[in-house]
Amino acid sequence: MKVVIVHYWLVKMRGGEKMLEALLELFPQADIYTHVYDPKGVSPAIRGHKVISSWISRLPWAKRLYPLYMPLMPRALNSFDLQAYDLVISSEAGPAKGVVPRPNAFHLCYCHSPMRYIWDLYHQYAGAAHPLVRFFMGLYLPSLRAWDILSANMVDKFVTNSSYVARRIRRIYQREAEVVYGPVDIERYMAAERAPGDYYLLFGEITPYKKAPLAIEACIKSGRKLVVAGSGMKKKEKRKYEKSGLVEFLGPVSDERAIELFSQARALLYPGIEDLGLVPIEANAAGCPVIAYKDGGVLDTIAEYQTGLFFTEQTTQSLIDALERFEAALASGVFQDRQIFTDQVQQFSKQNFQTRILQALPFSPT
Repeated sequence: MKVVIVHYWLVKMRGGEKMLEALLELFPQADIYTHVYDPKGVSPAIRGHKVISSWISRLPWAKRLYPLYMPLMPRALNSFDLQAYDLVISSEAGPAKGVVPRPNAFHLCYCHSPMRYIWDLYHQYAGAAHPLVRFFMGLYLPSLRAWDILSANMVDKFVTNSSYVARRIRRIYQREAEVVYGPVDIERYMAAERAPGDYYLLFGEITPYKKAPLAIEACIKSGRKLVVAGSGMKKKEKRKYEKSGLVEFLGPVSDERAIELFSQARALLYPGIEDLGLVPIEANAAGCPVIAYKDGGVLDTIAEYQTGLFFTEQTTQSLIDALERFEAALASGVFQDRQIFTDQVQQFSKQNFQTRILQALPFSPT
């Protein structure tokens, strides 16, 4: 059986690329098609496969400015000749599912999310963009949305990473999607010894939808220490928050330092909405509870009063109330059983992901 994996772009290693690695273990013979390819930005496991990029990759500064070329990507997908392949797996977060398989091939789409920049987060992305970029985004938006819906007809079966995204697929594409949790490297976090300190943790790249200021201001207002690990916070804002003496900004950290931070934090604060969210799973794997806003992927990943708890409004007071409930529960012995955390994260293992992907196919790919 000839297998091809169509991945939106390959310029750095993030959650989608980790999932691609797990798929390549399942299908070592697979070829990879993508819009833009930067070999220096991906792992040896990906570089070891045949990678074909579209003509988008030959456009000026494509490795950095690829999001600006998104209106051209549906057309670029037409340049991919996939007639030789029996199984097509599209990995969709940018345009990928709109390829044309041969009539008797099976097309499985792992939809990480319908493209957020043209659907529910369009106004947020457009608001932060340069005025010229914003003008062209608005110009191409209707045609991109129409193409996105139409291209869903080229998919035989959708799978996705959370119940939250499955609902969005149903609303936008009018298609049902099977939930197959993406693979997380839980083993290395599970090996960490749990030794909670006196700080809460905010972890990951700081972008508007992740609501980092909410967590920071809740900790400052309530007199709690917060460590922030990740890039994206402007220097002016950092200086403002650091004046409190309660907030420490570490910037980007290594994988080893991340494990240490998770294992020593009182809890991870997670005030935004993610499609799934790898960080809460990684924190739980290290035995760290999560205090999260009650929406999005965390409804699948967090077991309330077992591996974390929720707050119901994206306000500082709602989060402060949750911090107080968390500390009361902690004092009564809740969140102390490491085995509960270990059992919860098993469903996000790479082995479980690979097994579920094979079960999603209507045939054995051998």
